[in-house]
Amino acid sequence: MDSFTISTSQRNTFVEITGQVRHSLKRRGLREGIGVVYCPHTTAGITINENADPDVVHDMLLWLERTIPQQQAGFRHGEGNSDSHVKASLVGSSAVIIVDKGDLVLGRWQGIYLCEFDGPRTRTVCVQWLGS
Repeated sequence: MDSFTISTSQRNTFVEITGQVRHSLKRRGLREGIGVVYCPHTTAGITINENADPDVVHDMLLWLERTIPQQQAGFRHGEGNSDSHVKASLVGSSAVIIVDKGDLVLGRWQGIYLCEFDGPRTRTVCVQWLGS
C-alpha cells in the first residue's frame, strides 16, 4: 500500500489528487488491474469527477453546502461538524480505478479528488494496487 498526505486550506474543498495517484501507480509498475483510492477520515471523502472546468467542483460544493449546512436544527454531535460527516458519507470514502497498459483509465475530463468537508486539515490518502 502507498499513502500520501494532502493539506487542505478551506473547510469545504476538493483537491485534485490524480497526479499523486498516477505517481503511486508508476512506482508500483502495475500494467493491468485495479487500484483502490481510500481516505481513512470520517469528514473527508474520495470522488472521481470532471477536472477540466472548475465550475463543476464549485457547483458540487455549492449544492452540498446549501443542502447540508453546518448549522442544522437537530444536529447533536458536540464537535459542530455533523454536516461534514453527512457529506463524507454521501461522497464515500473510496474510489476504484481501472489500470490498463500501465495507466489510469479515466475519461477525458475526469480527475480523482480528495473531498474535504471539515478543513483546513492534513489528510492521508491510501492507495492499494491489485493486478500484474
